[in-house]
Amino acid sequence: MMPAARESLLDAAYTALARRPWSAVRMVDVAATAGVSRQTLYNEFGSKEGLARALVRREADGYLVGVDRALTAHGDVRERLTATAEWTTASARENALVRAMLTGCWSERLPSPTLSPVPSSSAVPAQRRADGALPSPGDFVALVRDRAVSVLSGPGVHKSDVPDLARSCELAVRLALSCVAAPPGEGGVGDLVRSVLHRQPV
Repeated sequence: MMPAARESLLDAAYTALARRPWSAVRMVDVAATAGVSRQTLYNEFGSKEGLARALVRREADGYLVGVDRALTAHGDVRERLTATAEWTTASARENALVRAMLTGCWSERLPSPTLSPVPSSSAVPAQRRADGALPSPGDFVALVRDRAVSVLSGPGVHKSDVPDLARSCELAVRLALSCVAAPPGEGGVGDLVRSVLHRQPV
């Protein structure tokens, strides 16, 4: 199957989920919306659980692409970490699956795929990846922190400063996640992260 067709099926599943609880999303409707047969949908994802895992994996990847974008934006280390924190809270606000992955709170409306790997007999490489382990909230903190350290510890950063940088990166991510759970007041996550990082050696 072409990657574009897989994407259109995932788009159809995401749209269906925005309208009704996952338990009420029917495979036949997802296939019809994407303009393919139900058999094609099953060939690609194996089952409704396989479709859910692929959808969660795609949204996780999309969130991490946005993290990379924020980390490579203009500005100093603090501004880039602030941009990453703002992206994290905005993504969680706009995307229920990202919010569930980042907080570990899966509402009854959402699919709740197991985070551990499931046996995969799929011939589709993208589905085998989706059938692997899905990131937990702790995994996301580590993934974002490690990406931030690798991007931000460039030529101008001394090796001895890397532990401080890692702490600041983790702090920014954890602050963002706390803002997902309890939205901040005026000034938002950006002001909060800036004020905390201002006291940190980054």
